[in-house]
Amino acid sequence: MSEPQAFRDIADNLSFLDDWEDRYRYLIEIGQELPPLTEAERNAENKVHGCVSQVWLVSERDGDVLRYRGESDAMIVKGLVAVLIALYSGRPAAEIAATDAIAIFDGMGLREHLTTQRSNGLVAMVRRIREEARAALAA
Repeated sequence: MSEPQAFRDIADNLSFLDDWEDRYRYLIEIGQELPPLTEAERNAENKVHGCVSQVWLVSERDGDVLRYRGESDAMIVKGLVAVLIALYSGRPAAEIAATDAIAIFDGMGLREHLTTQRSNGLVAMVRRIREEARAALAA
């Protein structure tokens, strides 16, 4: 099971950036490209708990395929949301449930320079997405 092309493009671009300032700038750039959520979508149901910054994830189901949209009030975290959406959105629930984004991020060296708070928030986002996928499989 391979990652979607959008995620591979992000991973490739990150691999060319040796400097962490450049990596942070790139994350901010891809986060800025996310379409904004509506005010109504920024609600308690869509809010990701376990993140210090505010993060909202909206999931939509089309058969066994889940699509995600998201936003954060923190620029780097919004970039992490964009990376997760590129990895998970538009895939069948079984693939999402089986894909460990934390291991992938660790393999890319993407978590080693995140603050503990951002890393914990990333784990909370991944947990939420994979739990939704498992729930969709059980339904």
